[in-house]
Amino acid sequence: MNLTRDSIFSLEGKTAVLTGASGFLGRTFAEALLANGARVVALGRSERLEPEVKKLAERFGDDRIRSLRVDMYDLRAFGKCLEEIASEEERVDILVNNAHELGPKTGFNVPEGSLEQGSFDQWMRNLTGGVYWAALSVQKLGKRMQDAHRGSIINISTMYAVVAPSPQLYAGTKFMNPPGYSASKAAMLSFTRYIAAFWGPHGIRANAILPGPFSNTEDAGPNAVNADDPFVERLKARTCLGRTGKPHELAGALVFLASDASSYITGQGLLVDGGWTVT
Repeated sequence: MNLTRDSIFSLEGKTAVLTGASGFLGRTFAEALLANGARVVALGRSERLEPEVKKLAERFGDDRIRSLRVDMYDLRAFGKCLEEIASEEERVDILVNNAHELGPKTGFNVPEGSLEQGSFDQWMRNLTGGVYWAALSVQKLGKRMQDAHRGSIINISTMYAVVAPSPQLYAGTKFMNPPGYSASKAAMLSFTRYIAAFWGPHGIRANAILPGPFSNTEDAGPNAVNADDPFVERLKARTCLGRTGKPHELAGALVFLASDASSYITGQGLLVDGGWTVT
């Protein structure tokens, strides 16, 4: 067996379906998959999807990436989109469930998102985006993986699936990490183990990546933060490495779980948190 890195980490000839492909982390995920040989089917709700995919197509080739823009809250439309992928793609080897709405409607960075005030709609948007979008993707694309007797499903969770946000971290700031997010991402982790248990006999692996503090200092938006904001200093101080993460620092975990390098790993949650959960 060839144990070189170019062999065991290669994604050559594989097709990956990625949701949330134009988001803060999704753009890096798409690039990492392409850079290591995969063909990517990029899904998202944002109007930024097509421009981001165009940039990647210019670098890697039009035949290497395909974009499908769909409002995933329209579950019927989202289901049809997934069925289209299942019927039109020659193969589906990798599924990365990354999409999740991070904004006021899911309770981020607004007082109305707190434990005391969180609304039913905020909770349901978190649970829909955090769990059901992944469940629908697995359901619609899993049959192709079962038929091929192979596949890697990677669910993007968060360190807040295993530890609670620190109240002191957010005290006196404009930032709010809503309880619905933690709850939905904990459910995502449980769902990952469920897939691993039931679909392991089909040759399908399911794992999760649990990012820590990856502050969005690059984009404008309701969940963006200035690099010099005191809140960022609080995040840095809480990690063992004394800094927040950069999106590219999740690429290794993604390629590892997508490739044959992790062929005997399933049902696991890989923390990429700079040591946040160690202490």
